[in-house]
Amino acid sequence: MKQTNRILGLLCVLLFAGGSKAQPGLNWTEVHPGIWKLTVGKPQRISLLSAAEATPNRRGLAELPKTAFPLDKAGISVKIVNQKTYLRFPLEREEQLFGLGLNFQTVNQRGRILNLHMDHYGGKDNGRTHAPVPFYVSSRGYGVLIDAARYLTVYAGTAVRTDTRNPPVLSDRNTDKKWSSQPYSDAVEVLVPADGATIYVFSGPTPMQVVQRYNLMNGGGYLPPKWGLGFTQRVPTLYSQIDILNEVKSFEAHNFPLDFIGVEPGWHSMAYPCTFEWDKTRFPNPKSFLDSLARRGVSANLWLNPYVSPTASLYPKIKPLAGSHTVWNGIVPDFTLPQARQAFKDHFMQQHLKLGVGGYKIDEVDGYDNWVWPDVATFPSGLEAEPMRQTYGLMVQTMTGSWFRELNKRTYGLVRASNAGASNFPYVIYNDYYSHKDFITALVNSSFIGVLWTPEVRASPSAEEWVRRMQSVCFSPMAMLNAWADGTKPWTFPEVEKAVSEVANLRMQLLPYLYSTFAQYHFEGKPPFRAMNLVEGFGFKPTTVAGTFDATANPYAMSIRKDIKDQYMMGDYLLVAPMFTGEKSRKVYLPAGKWYDFYTGKLVGENEEITINPSLDKIPLFVKDGGLIPMVPPRRQAPKPGEVLPLEVRHYGTLPGSFLLYDDDGVSFDYERGAYSFTRLSVIKDPNGPLKGQEITVPKGKPFGYSASVKWTFMSVGQ
Repeated sequence: MKQTNRILGLLCVLLFAGGSKAQPGLNWTEVHPGIWKLTVGKPQRISLLSAAEATPNRRGLAELPKTAFPLDKAGISVKIVNQKTYLRFPLEREEQLFGLGLNFQTVNQRGRILNLHMDHYGGKDNGRTHAPVPFYVSSRGYGVLIDAARYLTVYAGTAVRTDTRNPPVLSDRNTDKKWSSQPYSDAVEVLVPADGATIYVFSGPTPMQVVQRYNLMNGGGYLPPKWGLGFTQRVPTLYSQIDILNEVKSFEAHNFPLDFIGVEPGWHSMAYPCTFEWDKTRFPNPKSFLDSLARRGVSANLWLNPYVSPTASLYPKIKPLAGSHTVWNGIVPDFTLPQARQAFKDHFMQQHLKLGVGGYKIDEVDGYDNWVWPDVATFPSGLEAEPMRQTYGLMVQTMTGSWFRELNKRTYGLVRASNAGASNFPYVIYNDYYSHKDFITALVNSSFIGVLWTPEVRASPSAEEWVRRMQSVCFSPMAMLNAWADGTKPWTFPEVEKAVSEVANLRMQLLPYLYSTFAQYHFEGKPPFRAMNLVEGFGFKPTTVAGTFDATANPYAMSIRKDIKDQYMMGDYLLVAPMFTGEKSRKVYLPAGKWYDFYTGKLVGENEEITINPSLDKIPLFVKDGGLIPMVPPRRQAPKPGEVLPLEVRHYGTLPGSFLLYDDDGVSFDYERGAYSFTRLSVIKDPNGPLKGQEITVPKGKPFGYSASVKWTFMSVGQ
């Protein structure tokens, strides 16, 4: 038998040996416009995409341009040896590589070795992270996804093969100062510890269109309920229902925005592990508590981890459906089993959703190795511990999200673990790490891999840091203060209370812009918060012919020289450049075109690096020439279905511009059945010279929560 295995292994090596011709046996199939699929070896029992259960947004995919296969097929190699799959993809000299997980310190991943392993983030970009997504986007305008639920090792242009077609220059370290310990590598190589994998290649032709195709293949981005884009406060662990209602009243007294409140572990009768049942001392009447919150316009979000306490009423049902090892003395449900999912659904529906719970914060589904189940654990379904760990966060998100969908009720929550295929999940990733700068880098990187990330605020040693963190979180997917540990409030530092209140109110004013930007995420696949490398005219030259790229023709190559990890775009028009503690000034890299200060409308530059000196009470914001920013008056809570709000549209610069304003009921999935509206807002040049806003046409028979009479404000007139 051993001799037979050795012969088969040798045949595999010979069959898949590289050469100048396209490798035989690699049958790429175009499964969606601009997306090709290849399955090699033995199909795995579960993959990342199968765990995510995404349904492609075919309509959105059909809107993207037709393209050819973007890589040189002769440069792609696959080998399967001793139950391991070796992949190689070509890499040009000037390429940058983005993605490959939720990284916190680096944006361009070229030259890095990453072990994509679900874990807590430990302070190093080594692949062990909360979303180890095996998807990379090239500055040449293509992407590659390895759909394998394994601990993948990626050599992102680090290794040099002896048979390379681009041998590096040989130099003598003794005499040559240009000698490099990392010679030029012309390949991305991936080790999959399994005897097969599924590979997808995405064409652009721009990096943004690559990301769009990826997100749309996974269902399109999630469209949160309107209240999910308001402000959220998470309360201390042992707060009772009375304490929480008093917390809500304190927000009202301070006239501070609040749309949903996070209820931490103390709501359980036991946590770590959990019962998922209300503590009768702190929450004697959950229905009355939730109804009281609802009357004040506030939704409740419950903390949990999925490990079942022996004291839980669920325990006897889940015990035969759980793994061989416990987590904090709790059993680990095998969510690949329909019976386990059904038991959780029945319990959660009765105990939470039908009482009015609005969502969940799903904790501890990521790592550390000494916290979650070990790789020697077994599960009743027969699935190994490794793929279970890589997909567990996906399965919990899929399962809980489906419950709310069944009730036609949108949710929005938090999760500690995600992976490929998660674009359409109603969850934002968070963690226990707390570097402000690294949080912004993670926000930048999240845009490449189809996940959302929040740079949450927890505590600060100074008023300066407090306001700077609050400003950043108000320009992120979830504006959250997480006070579970120390009970901090937005007004904890009185000297900056006004500045904190102003930025929270500004987020509420920008809800029409932000909600429309999330609609773009859903319908078009464009991430709502975007790395500068995805912006046209910034760091890449669109590829017009398959396989060609001219770096010298790049009109703005700033990001090739520097990782841009401390600024990003919110939607099409708004550039966000957060400030950090101790900074009095900072540099901002502006893409091609003119850019204007959000607050004053003044021109700040174009296609250049600028230095700014903002005051403490402002987060630096810049708007693209011709940009339109729809806004509403300051308000404490997101609009409810049927509300009609006055609309102001700010225009910046000298160019005409337009914006598609999206609306629906803000709470249900009826928009998937056509109950939504897109209304074009346009500024045109009057024949006599000045700019003017065009009268809008209110859609008939469709949701539209704004006044037909628009206030047009031209911010840059006279500047």
